[in-house]
Amino acid sequence: MRSGGAVSLASRSLLFGFRVTPHTHGMAAGANAETFASFLDYLRVERGSAKLTIAAYASDLGQFGEFLEQRQVELKGAQREHVREYLQELFSKQLDGRSVGRKLSAIRHLYRHLLIDGRIKKDPTLNIDLPKQWKVLPKALSREEVGAMLGEGNAKEGDRRKKTARGEALGIRDRAMLELLYGGGVRVSEVADARLEDLKLEMGYILVRGKGDKERMVPLGAPAQQALQRYLRSGRESMVKKRNSPLLFIGAGGRRLTRQRIWQLVGAAGAAAGLPAGRHASPHMLRHSCATHMVENGADLRTVQTILGHADISTTQIYTHVALDRLKSVYAKHHPRAKGRGNL
Repeated sequence: MRSGGAVSLASRSLLFGFRVTPHTHGMAAGANAETFASFLDYLRVERGSAKLTIAAYASDLGQFGEFLEQRQVELKGAQREHVREYLQELFSKQLDGRSVGRKLSAIRHLYRHLLIDGRIKKDPTLNIDLPKQWKVLPKALSREEVGAMLGEGNAKEGDRRKKTARGEALGIRDRAMLELLYGGGVRVSEVADARLEDLKLEMGYILVRGKGDKERMVPLGAPAQQALQRYLRSGRESMVKKRNSPLLFIGAGGRRLTRQRIWQLVGAAGAAAGLPAGRHASPHMLRHSCATHMVENGADLRTVQTILGHADISTTQIYTHVALDRLKSVYAKHHPRAKGRGNL
């Protein structure tokens, strides 16, 4: 194993959902479980992946392992047709394209690791691309909808809380959270875990810890800075009381805000802003809106990737589809052959 702190093979096999049983008619089930377990160690130790990420890989790869087990195929001997057959089986079970794409990504990462590690000579996921219909474009709010959430939506929420001192403090906090979610494109977990010491208002940024505990600096625009300053001055102090919490955003009495609670608050702000029933606002939607609007305004993908904290540029490239109108307009403006017969 790669780490002295690695858990037992049996425990890791159970976590993966892969059953180490002798009923595979000669297929080395133990070898498959060992391969899965070593990949789990790699994610945990070398990549520093979060527990939720490892659990997701474990679930997806465990299902693939069971599929191979039923066909008496050893993991390291799987061929491209096995992967394709597995994907077709997932679609036959009415699984949506986004979920299938996630499972293929997990399998691809596993075989890429095995290839680099010298444990296989050929990657069976090579040249298996996601069909266009698998791509699920992120849902983004329009600029007007975001404006409503950050403006009159908060006023209506304040009315609901009857303008009490406690309600006013909570409203100021919610406004600051909304500005950070949209202005910085941060994840809901990054908001929940943000510490007071991470906020550098005098320098115009906040330090956030993303997936795999990786740190990045997120710039803050003027509205976000102003909302955060007001929250620190007029909202947070009245909620801390005797609990000297290190967290930036807190609930009444200084309690920690859960991710679920932040989702509820964003949803309530969207409803108060008058969003249609089918347009339920969420923290993830504000993050997508941040990236979409930046690309529409001409931001390059590398910059957006850095701000959002994407490990792979391919994750950020989906916003080229969302901002297709922007791409077309730039092409029409700059390409000599975009309009009629231009000069080269």
